[in-house]
Amino acid sequence: MSLFAIRQITILRISVILAFAVAALSTACSRPGQPQSSYLVYVSNEASGDLTVIDPDQPEAVATIALGKRPRGIHTFGNLLYVALSGSPFAPPGVDESTLPPADKSADGIGVVDLKQRKLVNKIDAGSDPEQFALSRDGKTLYASNEDISGLSIVDLGSGKLVTTLPVGEEPEGVTLSPDGRFVYVTCENDGIISVLDTAEAKVVKTIKVGRRPRSVEFLPDGSRAFVTNENDGTVSVIDAIRQEPLSTILLGEGIKPMGLVINKAGSKLYVSTGRSKKVFVLDTASNAITASFEVGQRPWGIALSPDEKLLFTANGPSNDVSIVDAASGTIIRKVKAGDRPWGVVTVPRD
Repeated sequence: MSLFAIRQITILRISVILAFAVAALSTACSRPGQPQSSYLVYVSNEASGDLTVIDPDQPEAVATIALGKRPRGIHTFGNLLYVALSGSPFAPPGVDESTLPPADKSADGIGVVDLKQRKLVNKIDAGSDPEQFALSRDGKTLYASNEDISGLSIVDLGSGKLVTTLPVGEEPEGVTLSPDGRFVYVTCENDGIISVLDTAEAKVVKTIKVGRRPRSVEFLPDGSRAFVTNENDGTVSVIDAIRQEPLSTILLGEGIKPMGLVINKAGSKLYVSTGRSKKVFVLDTASNAITASFEVGQRPWGIALSPDEKLLFTANGPSNDVSIVDAASGTIIRKVKAGDRPWGVVTVPRD
């Protein structure tokens, strides 16, 4: 066989190999991507007025949903997501509020987002300057804190009507429903108290003294105890939720600023975000002991667990991102950019 013929055969073989390689690559590229995660993460961005949608398996946010002014508190029920909106100007601690511009009361309300459409579909009146809120277990009633008027508004979600606004302590913020649905606990920052609402009677029936500048409340799943973060004391108050009396106080440390709370389904672990302290603390709820702490980002506030409790998510305001953390080790897996000043975070299973 001539040298020319050998070269021609060799070229033909290489061409066939390359063709198979291109075909294989094309097939691989045309295959569906990695399976989607079983849930999504939704983050309210206080300064940019929108909602960031994060797939925990992706390096970047997958969507942004326009909301309105100052979205903060956030919860879901079924295919709807509710988020507190406020037209009151930003007023960090120490700011002379007389120097601030007037509030845009038309912006106040609870925004309603259709998760399938990824669109704001309604805004419900929930009183003045709503910040945080709780939903009844049947999804029919909403309880919202009205920070600027020291009130708690009760909203009938079926009609979308504000039923009443009840007086509570000064600067109410955190709002949490007890697991049995009988009581709503409201943290009142200026007074250092919890105002306890009886949901059946629709009235405040008790006041519980806690620490300075209480922020959030979380109950054990059986409703026997509640935990309250006290920002200016660096502590977590433990409440006997049956007697509605203080039990003990957990000291997190000098200069620690506890903010948000989330508890696992078993009720054995309580995760505490600490704002300017940059950390998350893990508490054993049986012993009230600190079992771990780890740094997660700049001023973490909103905090949530994945449905399988393997991942922890924190909204980091100043750095405009969300930390995705391995809950077992406290190791940051990645950070995902959110909007301007992320505040609240919630995880929602996919359909």
